Amino acid sequence: MKKSIIIALFLFGVFAQAQSKKWTLKECVVYALENNISVKQSELDLEVADVEKLLARGNFLPSLNIGSGVSENTGLSFNPVTNNAQTTTFLSASGNINVGYTLFDGLRNIRQLQRSDISKLASQYRLDKMKDDISLFVANGYLTVILNKANLEVLQSQNEVTKEQIERTEDLVEAGALPRGDLLEIRATDASEQQLIINAENNIQISLISLAQLLLIKDYENFDIEDEGYDVVDTGIADKSISEIIASAKESRSEIKIAEQNVELANVDLKIAKGANLPTLSAFFGYNTRFANTTSFAQQLDPDNPISTQQIGTVEGTGEAVVADFANTILTEVAADPFINQLYQNDGIGYGLQLNIPILNGFNVRGNVQRNKVNLERSKFQLEQAELDLESTVYQAYVDAKGSLKSYEAAKTALESQQLAYDYAKERYDVGLTNAFDFSQSKLRFDNAKIELNRAKYDYIFKLKVLELFFGIPATELKF
Repeated sequence: MKKSIIIALFLFGVFAQAQSKKWTLKECVVYALENNISVKQSELDLEVADVEKLLARGNFLPSLNIGSGVSENTGLSFNPVTNNAQTTTFLSASGNINVGYTLFDGLRNIRQLQRSDISKLASQYRLDKMKDDISLFVANGYLTVILNKANLEVLQSQNEVTKEQIERTEDLVEAGALPRGDLLEIRATDASEQQLIINAENNIQISLISLAQLLLIKDYENFDIEDEGYDVVDTGIADKSISEIIASAKESRSEIKIAEQNVELANVDLKIAKGANLPTLSAFFGYNTRFANTTSFAQQLDPDNPISTQQIGTVEGTGEAVVADFANTILTEVAADPFINQLYQNDGIGYGLQLNIPILNGFNVRGNVQRNKVNLERSKFQLEQAELDLESTVYQAYVDAKGSLKSYEAAKTALESQQLAYDYAKERYDVGLTNAFDFSQSKLRFDNAKIELNRAKYDYIFKLKVLELFFGIPATELKF
């Protein structure tokens, strides 16, 4: 009984710990990279690239094929051993081994191997880009949850102040120091704040569900994140020049690497297409044998009368007959040779070289070459466009980060001013020098300043991290 209680308490503790687990940003990013469907699809593309490389390597190996067949013939058929037409029923079998090897094919096998290496590298870059994008989505969703939680804390803390003001105003109204309208104004403010709190709680839940869906976590009710310890952490990226960030982005970003590999792929495809203009030389070797169980007929000496004498002519002048001895043969039926004996008696070998020289093929090769030339030029333009797009994106991210920093600093200054205004309004309200409406308006501006500071803070954090990603810092190494 005691042992069962201990086990139950242990399981309850494990369950409670699982229920209260809060995910950090790094845990969310790592989990998303391991479970996100888009990442898994990109990983499958990488596996397909491995298959393409295996096939390209196989082009350097000889081909080996073994074939066999068994058939039964009834009626008039050709004997595969004697090649004679026979009207009978017989069983026949055949077997062959063929080996082929390409000695030269216009270097296309070498180009295919080069292409498979480039294709695998391009797939890896696409996977890296997908991981960067997913990490950015997770970070944005995570910071959205933190922002909503921070806004809820602001609303709840300010509502506590409002409730205190309600209690104090009730006392002053009962004492006749304040009109009853001030109490109604404060209560209206409390009702509005309660509504904002409910909306903020809903925003938190919605943002948590969105983040959980991005992570493919189905337990929405128990999913929560660690919302402590996240602040503005500048690793020095804000002090770097835009040209330095763009240069680093061109060296590290997957967008440029993918476009560069596409140019390489188009270049190799053009070489493969040109290789079709060259002759191909291949070697072959074949071995075959056959068997049939049908009987055959053979001429044999008559055992009873092996020699017969026949006249073959006469002597001119005397008329004497000229005779000769001939073998006296009879037609006899011979059984089929044993299976093993026929295999080596009826076998054959063939080998040689085959040369194919392309002369005229309906302009197929020429058209394919021209098509690949166009694709090469298109991929070069795409690389140039990718560089321009990256420059524009990085420059936009740089401007956004600078602008969000200014907005964040302005929000801090505005909060300080609203704090002073609120404190002043509170002091005046406490001594009865201002009414409840003016005080509630000052408090509302103070609340909005806090919320705006939260928004500006996390907006700056996110845009700062975007800039760090462009600079080449891995998503899992970003500091908050």
